Amino acid sequence: MSRPEPSEPSGPGPAAQPPEPPEPWRPPWVRAAKAGLPLGLSAVLAVVQVVGSTFAAHNQHGRAPLDALGYFLLVLGPALLVLRDRRPVATVIGTSVVTAGYLAAGYPYGPVFVSWLIACCAAIGAGHRRAAWAGLGGVYLVHVLVTFVLPVGWRRTSPPSDIAWLEELGLLAWLLLVMAIGEIVRFRRERIAAHRAYRQQLEQRRANEERLKMARELHDILAHSLSLINIQAGVALALLDRRPEEARTALVTIKSTSKEALGEVRQVLATLRGPGAAPRGPAPGLERLDELTEQAERVGLTAEVHEFGERRPLSATVDLTAFRIVQEALTNVIRHSVARDAVVVLDWRDRAVLVVRVEDPGPTVVGDAGGSGSGLVGMRERAAAFGGTITAGPLPGGGFRVRAELPTPKAESD
Repeated sequence: MSRPEPSEPSGPGPAAQPPEPPEPWRPPWVRAAKAGLPLGLSAVLAVVQVVGSTFAAHNQHGRAPLDALGYFLLVLGPALLVLRDRRPVATVIGTSVVTAGYLAAGYPYGPVFVSWLIACCAAIGAGHRRAAWAGLGGVYLVHVLVTFVLPVGWRRTSPPSDIAWLEELGLLAWLLLVMAIGEIVRFRRERIAAHRAYRQQLEQRRANEERLKMARELHDILAHSLSLINIQAGVALALLDRRPEEARTALVTIKSTSKEALGEVRQVLATLRGPGAAPRGPAPGLERLDELTEQAERVGLTAEVHEFGERRPLSATVDLTAFRIVQEALTNVIRHSVARDAVVVLDWRDRAVLVVRVEDPGPTVVGDAGGSGSGLVGMRERAAAFGGTITAGPLPGGGFRVRAELPTPKAESD
């Protein structure tokens, strides 16, 4: 009995995935480098050590000739460098043992030290300084013991000459010089990394300060504008049926206030576009103090401005801070006080300090007047940013006062 053939699927099934194209051919050393194994340098050093030691052996008659073990040690040292990035301490230990074994066997001097010194410098750069210096001391100690302490019958080299100690001092000085260079490179890398980290922290701090500054600006703009809009909206709703003309005036005030608020918000957010973005309007400052009093009058608050002394130019930061303090103080009067009049005082008589004072006769509104309660905190933070102070509290006879002292150095005021 024959087995039935499987039928083809009647419904639509998943589309067959096209086969992935084969990866392009790459040399083995390139693939090893991408896998974290620097094979290319090891291969080059192996050739340098084998060829260099072979040529150097012709002029060293007192040393043991190179044999299979000697060539194996010359190749093994560079081969261990493949692990210098992943296992720097193990690489130092391995190359130190190979170099010490090569010297103990009495083979001729030459570039056998290269792979070992590279492993020591790599360990220093990776932060394993003790392992590198221990490897240096161990190899040099083995070399001194084999050269001067080991009995003559056990040696594979001729007895040392009278100037052998001078040669040893030269070898030690050369090794210390190489290690000192490795320490200098490590120190420079650490300094660069520390400087880069400091720059990143500084940029992050500046970014946080810019965000905080923008948050304060948006808070002051929106708190003042939304307070006016809220009051005018209440007036419009109350008069919509009985006195539509007055309600229409309130709606016009809402429209103009919201338009001004949107313009200031756009100006603040334009700083996100970079230093090349031009402002859409004049920056807020005491020159625009009349606009604040006009906005206050639209909601029934009469604000009188008194100035003592001669007005002088201010820095942009102090000018903006003074404007925002007056704006926030008037907003608090509108929200939290029954009073329908307020006094704004600008005292210019002290050449080093500008005194800003805003007072209202009170009393305060009973119940929740709205707001986040962070207005006074924001004013204090603004003033404290350049050494100013803010005092706020109730007056003895009733009412509330906000008083700010803003430093105006001669470099800014003259």
